[in-house]
Amino acid sequence: MTLLSCSNIGISFGATELLKDITFTVAEGERWGIIGRNGAGKTSIFGVITGDIQPTVGAVARKPGLRHALLDQHRAFEGATTVWQAGAAAWRDVIALEQRIADQAMALGELGDKCTDEMLEKFGHDQERFADLGGYIYHARVDAVLQGLGFDAEESKTRLVSTLSGGERGRVGLAAQLIAPADLLMLDEPTNHLDLDTTTWLQEWLKECDETVLVVSHDRAFMDAVCTNILHIEAKTSEAYKGNYSQFVPQRAERRLTREREVEKQRAYVKKEEEYIRRNLAGVNSFQAKGKRKRLERLPRLAPPVGDPAAMSLEFKIAERGGDQVVSINELRVEVPGRVLVDDFTATLRRNDFIALVGPNGAGKSTFISTMLGDLAPASGEARVGSSITPAWFRQDLADLPLRLSLSDAIQAQRPLWSRGNIQNHLGAFGFSGDEVFREIRTLSGGERARMALALMTLAGANLLVLDEPTNHLDVENIEVLEDALDDFDGTVLLVSHDRAFLRQVATRVWWFDGTRLKDFDGPFDEWEASRARRA
Repeated sequence: MTLLSCSNIGISFGATELLKDITFTVAEGERWGIIGRNGAGKTSIFGVITGDIQPTVGAVARKPGLRHALLDQHRAFEGATTVWQAGAAAWRDVIALEQRIADQAMALGELGDKCTDEMLEKFGHDQERFADLGGYIYHARVDAVLQGLGFDAEESKTRLVSTLSGGERGRVGLAAQLIAPADLLMLDEPTNHLDLDTTTWLQEWLKECDETVLVVSHDRAFMDAVCTNILHIEAKTSEAYKGNYSQFVPQRAERRLTREREVEKQRAYVKKEEEYIRRNLAGVNSFQAKGKRKRLERLPRLAPPVGDPAAMSLEFKIAERGGDQVVSINELRVEVPGRVLVDDFTATLRRNDFIALVGPNGAGKSTFISTMLGDLAPASGEARVGSSITPAWFRQDLADLPLRLSLSDAIQAQRPLWSRGNIQNHLGAFGFSGDEVFREIRTLSGGERARMALALMTLAGANLLVLDEPTNHLDVENIEVLEDALDDFDGTVLLVSHDRAFLRQVATRVWWFDGTRLKDFDGPFDEWEASRARRA
């Protein structure tokens, strides 16, 4: 059964055209991944489906009574005091009905034989309605989803929403969306605040749930596990594909190749006909030449495959080779007030190691990095960075960006002898062109800030790259550019990420949290995954 159909949708804001000819049909039970460059209009498609954005042209057909669940980006959780209440927000009316039924039962018990038929009839009617609305299943669903997303179901009944961190609020918002009774789940980057285990739980939940799913994501492993269809947004328009992300990639390449061949074939035909017309227009074959010219004028010309602007151009160059022992860690203990994060960890970070640092959210990965690099003092033990080692740290929160400087001035501060042309060329490699280079960094979006942080990082000449969730704000194309740059990097990398496809591509070693123990697996990430699965 068709749940949703978008036909020739176009969206314009004034004279600016954002999308055109967006066409796809979603059947019940399908799970669509929506991919495209940052700013391509993926989230706007969600707005069209919900009715929050009216298309300039085209039409949206929805199944009558279609219920959708869309993550509240503001995460205000109005009316909810506890985490459990925030997760169960969509069931507020059912919870209120449950309380009324409980009050009625108590009143009926007190009245005994004095109960009227009208009271009993209302009690029975409310019980039937409670059952029809899913009253007997919602409690277990709330518990299961909160537990799956890393919250203790019992503790969440008393834990205050006001105590949540930003990442935890994101997970509670996602929980509320998954818990809500809906026919269509619309997820916008749902894995951004999830660790590896929680991401695995989410993909299994989505595969087993009854709802139809639309998901905007840059997590290729997640889309491989979840999606049955892909909608690719490129050059303001869309193409639909059957299958998951890995199946989409060769299909897209084949479509491009077929289109290029068709265009080339038509060009050769037009060239041949034009040559005939040129040679015969004034000769004995003039009549045939004029007929060919008319037919050529009416021929619809095929356009070459359209494409988005090129992804960023990224290269990490080291200023000096550095020693073979990059960081020496001996019996390191890392603490925060009231809690031990890492206890008695000994390891050596070697030259050309590409280490994945993995663990659940809140395990202390960022604090461990700060201690390893010397920004924080260890509780005991030591971490010593080699004297010839130059580290560069991509921070998850991008907190070290000079927000009040323009992009151009930030680069000039790192390269005072560069000309304006040198600066513009460097920023152009990261997708910033024209007057964009004079914008203040604080006005940039999350994806633009991530690209700016990388633009500054490439100037450091570092031989040790510490990358803390570098893919969070990058689209798929730019993640693949980052992978290629790391493949060519002749230094050492310590990488924190929940993007399993990215980790499988680049990580040659794994440091993983097991409680307060940090363990060293001397092998690539996919072997660590297999080893962990066997232990589980």
